[in-house]
Amino acid sequence: MSLDIREFTAEDYDSALALWKRCEGIGLSDADSPCAIKKLLARNPGMSFVAILDGKLIGTSLCGHDGRRGFLYHVAVDPEQRKSGLGRQLAETSLKVLQAEGIQKCHIMVFHTNEEGKAFWQKTGWIPRPDIDVLSYNIDKGDSQSTC
Repeated sequence: MSLDIREFTAEDYDSALALWKRCEGIGLSDADSPCAIKKLLARNPGMSFVAILDGKLIGTSLCGHDGRRGFLYHVAVDPEQRKSGLGRQLAETSLKVLQAEGIQKCHIMVFHTNEEGKAFWQKTGWIPRPDIDVLSYNIDKGDSQSTC
């Protein structure tokens, strides 16, 4: 078996989307369109990664920052490949890039109902923030065209 972790490219999108759809606990929305992911990758070059095993995409880590804080999205591992340390390896790869950029703290959002995901993140040293609630606002209410 040959495992390769490399930078996530726009060409990886279809395989990544197929993986995300197989992974319980990953929420998908319009923000996960090919155009939106392409923008994330362009705005944060060299920060997102895929894991390829024998030519098949089996893991992803989307990563970016706003200059102050880093954010991880869709850290996902194929259900058949879990418990191998790959999720931790993908996250750590992105965190090292953030650290090199001078980012000192990173956040990840996990659904309240994703007990397996919360357990994974806490086991790897992430701390729940009982003092912060995430609120969202839909800027595009369907009346504008997204450009890519």
